[in-house]
Amino acid sequence: MSLKKKALLLATVALPTLALDHATKWAAIVYLKEGYPVYSWLGDLFRLQYAENTGAFLSLGSTLSDFWRAWVMIGVNSLILLGVLFFLLIARFSNTVAPAALSLVLAGGVGNLIDRVFRDGRVVDFMNMGVSAGDFSLRTGIFNIADLAIVAGVVLLVASEVLPARRTEAKGK
Repeated sequence: MSLKKKALLLATVALPTLALDHATKWAAIVYLKEGYPVYSWLGDLFRLQYAENTGAFLSLGSTLSDFWRAWVMIGVNSLILLGVLFFLLIARFSNTVAPAALSLVLAGGVGNLIDRVFRDGRVVDFMNMGVSAGDFSLRTGIFNIADLAIVAGVVLLVASEVLPARRTEAKGK
């Protein structure tokens, strides 16, 4: 796949994902932030509720000091995203799934990075899924479209690159 095709694929996947991420975060700020109820559907399977996350996935790193949290969440994440972009642009791919998957990861990472830079180190989260029955409750952390893009990108990447490679190795043994 040529560099031009990779750049076009990156723009085609990442820009709409980034736009959707920030449009939904804006809506969460306007409609869910303060004084608004938690909305739930399908017997509380899906909830919309506002949260601000100072950490990474599942609030990891949120207890770091402000200095270290800024370095890790903004500095290290920026370097990782630049590495993913560089890899996307120089690697040779046999299909479009892997570059599309990396484009989703980049879009999600950049979406959350923009939040961190312009929202004092915080990321807007607003979706939650889970089941509850009596005293039993199993719920996800609160997440956003950027998080979904990252997870979808990683799943697609594993499905398109790692699993076929493992099958090929197993056949060769």
